[in-house]
Amino acid sequence: MENVQQQRVEKLWTADFILITLASFFLFFGFQMLLPTLPVYMQDLGGDNTAVGLIIGIFTVFALVTRPLVGAVMGDSKKGWLMAGLLLCFVIISGYHWTTSVVLLLLARCVHGVGWGVVTVTSGTLAADVIPAARRGEGIGYFGLASTLAMALAPAIGLAILDGAGQMPGVILVAAVSTILSFLCAWGVKSKRGNKDVHTANVEKPQAKPSFRSQLFEPKALFPSLLALLIGIVYGGIVSFITLFGKEVNIGNVGLFFTLNAVCLLVVRLISGRLFDRKGHVWVILPGSVLIAASLIVLSYADSQMTLAISAILFGFGFGAVQPSLQAWILNRVEPAQRGQANATFYSMFDLGIGGGAMLLGRLAEATSYAAMYRYSFFVIVLFCIVYVSYVWRRRQSPLK
Repeated sequence: MENVQQQRVEKLWTADFILITLASFFLFFGFQMLLPTLPVYMQDLGGDNTAVGLIIGIFTVFALVTRPLVGAVMGDSKKGWLMAGLLLCFVIISGYHWTTSVVLLLLARCVHGVGWGVVTVTSGTLAADVIPAARRGEGIGYFGLASTLAMALAPAIGLAILDGAGQMPGVILVAAVSTILSFLCAWGVKSKRGNKDVHTANVEKPQAKPSFRSQLFEPKALFPSLLALLIGIVYGGIVSFITLFGKEVNIGNVGLFFTLNAVCLLVVRLISGRLFDRKGHVWVILPGSVLIAASLIVLSYADSQMTLAISAILFGFGFGAVQPSLQAWILNRVEPAQRGQANATFYSMFDLGIGGGAMLLGRLAEATSYAAMYRYSFFVIVLFCIVYVSYVWRRRQSPLK
């Protein structure tokens, strides 16, 4: 108990934590600028809804393959892998300027997916190392605020540049500069924490040689990651098609959705991380999933700025509670040495959901409409709730882990 109390007062806002959080902000700022603009660019190049879905889908496949490999081999070289991944992201984002056909754009997305797979695993794992174990839910929540703030600003700015004089070259330039700033911030991270963990430090265990399977994914992370996959399917449908949905139903300025969504993400993460640490994941994940389901129903019937805004607010509160809580839950289930594999498993499943959702829902939208596509997405969250509640029910006689 004394050790736990000592860790409770450990400082969270160290220079390293601030720098890795800033690095995450600039990384996601460049990334988020491209999410609503590349689908429009793809259509301008002659791509259909299936090709638009592939922008996210093929990107995700390469990130998916990359993450577990990096999680298995990076060891103590997290920073080196992060710097290499950021450099690759910068090069390929700059190269979007020369993607003048559907094929070239999809090839560029393949390479970008590799870089993204590297940086998301290494940045999240490096952040976990510098966050005190007893404040992990809070720390991961604050770390996630960086990507949330980027989501609040970048999509609307990207769409404004796309519609303005700069058009797509202007979007690419700003995204590339933001990625270089991420590189510089990550370069300044010098130390690491995380050799001891409040959940595991009290027991010394002999280190057996890991199996090939355990190097590729972390078994203890599989169930929460499955839930992340289901959330990813819904998220993939939103980020891939919300701009085109706005055109379908004649709603202008869909950038408002991203901004309001992200502001709500920002607000809820200030609360949900501490609630997670004090009460457990049930108090955060279940209410959050209900809000996501409600947001999809509202979005499917949206025909004005007002209904679009309501959907954005509901989704922001729901997604902002669920996604970081799933990640913190995973990190609490594993020992420090397995955080790399655990993060790789989480992000891979989440992105598999995003990519698979973008491709499958794109075909569905082609056959029906974007509005109908979002109504069908509601049932994915219903499945999420059924699976999650079943898990909690089965473990009601033992501590939730």
